[in-house]
Order: sequence, then C-alpha cells, then structure tokens
Amino acid sequence: MSNVEKVSIALTSEMAAVVRQAVESGEYASNSEIVREALRDWRLKRSFQQREIEDIRRLWNEGLASGSSQFASMADLKAEARRRLESQSKQGA
Repeated sequence: MSNVEKVSIALTSEMAAVVRQAVESGEYASNSEIVREALRDWRLKRSFQQREIEDIRRLWNEGLASGSSQFASMADLKAEARRRLESQSKQGA
C-alpha cells in the first residue's frame, strides 16, 4: 500500500470484540484489513442503491409521462390486477 493514511475510529465494545475475534481466529490479518473490506462492501452496496434509486426515478418519470390512468379509482386498478393474476394462473395450470 503505497499511499496509506492512518485514521482513528471508535467502535462499540461489541464491535471491537468481533474485530478482535476475527483477527485472533486468523480470518483476517489485521483490524485494518477488516475495515478495508467493510468499506469496499459499503461502497458496493451504495453503488447498488444508487442504481436502484435511479431506476425508480426513471420508472416514476415514465409513469408520469404516460398520462392519466385508465382506472377511475384504486379499487378499479386492484380489480384489474387481480383479474390479470387469475388469468395468468389459469394459463399456467
């Protein structure tokens, strides 16, 4: 690691015990290795969440752009959804 910056973090005693146990068991070589892996996982998770948010925004905007609903009420929409589900179930049987 050519460009390493040391930082100090605070953990609850329970989290610190988990970190110590992981190092003592040989699962990780050091506390730093655990934190680096956790940060990589966190960054990946955030990336997935961002993509999901972008997808939801896109779908929301597509829905708005598609115009008014053909259904007069939420009850009508649910009835149509149930009808389609029942139709699909019959086709699969």
